[in-house]
Amino acid sequence: MLEQHGFQVERVESGEVALDRLAHDIPDLVIADYHLPGMNGGQMARQIRMSASTRLVPVLMLTEGAEPGLEREGLESGADAYVSKSALPEVLVLRIRALLRQTGRQGGEDALPFRRARIVVLTGDDTRSSRTPGALVALLSRDGHLVTEEHDPDGLIESGWLDPDRAPDCIVVDLVTTRFDGVAFCRRLDALRQRVLLAGDVPLRILGLCRQSDYRSDASLRLFEAGVDDLVPEDIDSDVLALRIRVLVRRKLGQDEIRRQEDERRAQEAAVASARLEASVNAAKASLAGALEQANRELAHANHALIEAQGKLVQSAKMASLGELVAGIAHEINNPLAFTIAHKDTVERALDRLMNEAAPPDAGTREALLAKCRARVGSMALGLKRIQNLVLSLRKFSRLDEGAFQEVDVPEAVDVALALLTHKIGPGIVIETDLRAPAVLYCQPALLNQVVMNLLSNAIDAIVREGDSEGRGDHRMVTGRIRIATRLYPSSDSTEPSYIIEVEDSGPGIPPETRERIFEPFFTTKPVGAGTGLGLAIAYGVMQAHHGAIAIDESGLGGARFTLTVPYRALEAPDTAAPYSSQETP
Repeated sequence: MLEQHGFQVERVESGEVALDRLAHDIPDLVIADYHLPGMNGGQMARQIRMSASTRLVPVLMLTEGAEPGLEREGLESGADAYVSKSALPEVLVLRIRALLRQTGRQGGEDALPFRRARIVVLTGDDTRSSRTPGALVALLSRDGHLVTEEHDPDGLIESGWLDPDRAPDCIVVDLVTTRFDGVAFCRRLDALRQRVLLAGDVPLRILGLCRQSDYRSDASLRLFEAGVDDLVPEDIDSDVLALRIRVLVRRKLGQDEIRRQEDERRAQEAAVASARLEASVNAAKASLAGALEQANRELAHANHALIEAQGKLVQSAKMASLGELVAGIAHEINNPLAFTIAHKDTVERALDRLMNEAAPPDAGTREALLAKCRARVGSMALGLKRIQNLVLSLRKFSRLDEGAFQEVDVPEAVDVALALLTHKIGPGIVIETDLRAPAVLYCQPALLNQVVMNLLSNAIDAIVREGDSEGRGDHRMVTGRIRIATRLYPSSDSTEPSYIIEVEDSGPGIPPETRERIFEPFFTTKPVGAGTGLGLAIAYGVMQAHHGAIAIDESGLGGARFTLTVPYRALEAPDTAAPYSSQETP
């Protein structure tokens, strides 16, 4: 009759088979006879309501039974409607359509899998009480659980029965039998559960069957301390026992559902993040493709256009470096500016007193006020001089003529770099200089202004990062050493000597497997968001423009040592130089 009205119907012969079928396919509606072989319709409806994936599936109960309270029991167990088998077919169809209209479709690919609770009954003696283990297994099976009877606790553990992927939801332990020590087994079981908890999984539940005398005495405390979650006497009523186990299992399955939902949420977040990353990569590839096409067109221009483009590229990178230094430099300027303003107010008040008082102050007071003004003006001059030095350092670092080769004062360039990095250098970091090479080097200023600046900044970051990893807290208390050295290295073939610049630190160093990629664009060893991976790649390109080299090895201070090597006075004029280009890669 249902198929004639357009429904797809699947018929099963028992409640147990129906529950197993729900684990693979969740229907839109369940129609159940109350009187079924094994578990009845009410017990099956109760199992359906225990899972989030089947909780909203409507259950229609059919019966002709006239027992008192039968309909109430069926509805209380979770049924949505109760219809007599003798009702008109039209009435039955209307009730079905009404239930589907109220709840909507609950099955489909997005539904979580329905799972019956797995219970192990660990017994030892079949003759100790009126309830046999077989009767207990039958009782739990009729309540919709998958029940297994075991008699060997050691074999239960050693066979891997309690591994996380096979563990039951609940173990009913016989604490009365003399065949094994049930209390000791509960302790072992509780120790295994602690490992499950530490791994972030949901542990199984333990229900103990004890003597009536132990249940109502202090002996029950010892049983709970052994790890038992619930304790019942061996002569407990069957319905109450089934209810106690049902409560334990419902909590366990609820926690399993929450865990599955959290895993699914994390998987969805990971999928979204992966999709966003893929979109970003595709956008970056498209952007790089457009930039490459533009660069190929620009390569047709004259050498002068290339040098100009090189200067702009280096300038842009340096402006990015300046952006990272703005916060620290602003702090360095703010201190002298603050006390200069404060001293200005003091001088103004003293001058107002000298000029505007009705009675001129005596000679002693006038001299004291003038001396105070002179002292404050001197302090203001020192503060303004400090600000002037910082501004001059910024101008030297950011000038636009660095695309051309010229004479550069190496010690002055090093001082400028250190001045701009003052805010990053904590009191515990010692800077050592050993500038033995000639002071003047004919090169592009980017060699010293940008490359040396990047190497010094990386050395400071490495020391601070290692100090923070050791739990020192405030990076200003981190200690370390940085050494900057220059020297001339004579050539063996009577050509120009090499000009050597070394920057080394006492940080953690760079592992050998990382050194092979350290100069690749966008490769960085810094945490996410703390580095772009372009600093050393640009340094490599600048060194190629000087017909030089950059190398990395272990430092005598314990960290990394970067060595810059360029020919000394090998380039006589700017037009003979190979300009640095953003397209050059290692």
